[in-house]
Amino acid sequence: MADGYTVAVVGAGMVGDRLVAELRRREFPLKELRVLARSARRSVLAGEEFEVGVAGPEAFEGVDIAFFAGTEGEKGAAVQLAREAIARGATVIDNGSDFRLDPEVPLVVPEVNADALKGHGGLVANPNCSTSQMVVTLAPLAREFGLRKVVVSTYQAVSGSGRGGVDALENGREDVYPKPILGNAIPLIGGVGEDGYTSEETKMREESRKILGLPDLEVYATAVRIPVHTGHSESIYIETEREATLPEVLDALRDAPGVVFSGEADDFPTPLEAAGDPGTFVGRVRVEGDRVQYWCVSDNLLKGAATNAVQIAESLVGARV
Repeated sequence: MADGYTVAVVGAGMVGDRLVAELRRREFPLKELRVLARSARRSVLAGEEFEVGVAGPEAFEGVDIAFFAGTEGEKGAAVQLAREAIARGATVIDNGSDFRLDPEVPLVVPEVNADALKGHGGLVANPNCSTSQMVVTLAPLAREFGLRKVVVSTYQAVSGSGRGGVDALENGREDVYPKPILGNAIPLIGGVGEDGYTSEETKMREESRKILGLPDLEVYATAVRIPVHTGHSESIYIETEREATLPEVLDALRDAPGVVFSGEADDFPTPLEAAGDPGTFVGRVRVEGDRVQYWCVSDNLLKGAATNAVQIAESLVGARV
């Protein structure tokens, strides 16, 4: 549209704040920007003051793209309102977990599987934060060498739990995590299933399979919460279908869209450095035949949520990715 798009952001929490910031930073073609939540109020997001409206069906009249931030009513907000928005002509990009594994709903990381947006039917799912950064790095290696197995341990920031997680770290709030987070590491993110894996670990397995188009890929995850404000870190081990050399792997990572990689053996990214940057950072690469190991860091509120969602919108309207 020559005069821009009417965009709604549902949720005025941390992800909603980053969505507004990313829409501005990436200069998404906006005609109108609405912020919606469970209650009407005035709120400041990304340094702008908004009259926040109530997220009801009528609020989506005239909306072209609706981002569900997944912070206010993460479980159920899009279930309740996505179809109402779509019926009024909006395309919904949902950051919550409700539709990610629905076979009728594309689950998209634009650097990896933008083609999945074809025939989206008005609803697109944004992946889990820890999944997004991992598949950005796995995709080029899968294309070049094939992929048989992934073993990943995550070290996830408290901002992945929203403002409550940050408050638990800064002020000792005790109702967010099963044990104190300050000075600690908690290997339990989400509920534990019958197979012993947490919901976060299961998301990483099933979402990665869907995004990469590898339904039988072996993925073994251990998800850990650590006392870091922002930025998820991952230690990733993969087994490839054909043997690779270190120079080949380094070339594949250097050329991969969305990956920030220096290639120096003693250079490594940290969450402190990644915070505020939309890239996915890689370091500590080691290769032994068909086994590759590396370290991966990304801002979980950006590539893990807001940036990826805006990139999906850019793909839909033919803007940059």
